[in-house]
Amino acid sequence: MIRYALHCDHDHAFESWFQSSSAYDSQVKRKLVTCPICGSAKVEKAIMAPRIVGKKGRGRATAPPEPTAETTTTTPEAAPSGSTSLMMAQERELRTKLKELRDHIVKNADNVGERFANEARAMHYGDKEHRPIYGEASPDEAKSLIDEGIEVSPLPTLPEDRN
Repeated sequence: MIRYALHCDHDHAFESWFQSSSAYDSQVKRKLVTCPICGSAKVEKAIMAPRIVGKKGRGRATAPPEPTAETTTTTPEAAPSGSTSLMMAQERELRTKLKELRDHIVKNADNVGERFANEARAMHYGDKEHRPIYGEASPDEAKSLIDEGIEVSPLPTLPEDRN
């Protein structure tokens, strides 16, 4: 994950997290990154200092410099209400729906673990009764299943699942 300091064409300063710099570029191109204050989709990266931690100081990074008057809004009504995370409403909604989908699958399907490819194949060819399953498969196993005409798709993974 990467955090960018951003500003819109109305000079509102804010920050947001992205999976990678290419994810940021893609979202800006599709006008998915908007200012949380005015809603403008004309957003650019602001200049920010990198946060570098040496070997001796690992885990003890110095705090980023305090924002200056140039990089922050001065009106209290322009500031987000008590939120340090400026995740866009659309992204929050998408994450909520993906989590609901994942929870539904986990609740209503059998976890077959590493036997997923074998179980899916057996059901596809009629050796076992069809039932909802989920589990683990390597990329090669998943590709092999798809090549055989067996419909599979990955469970949605959210960034917080990896922490």
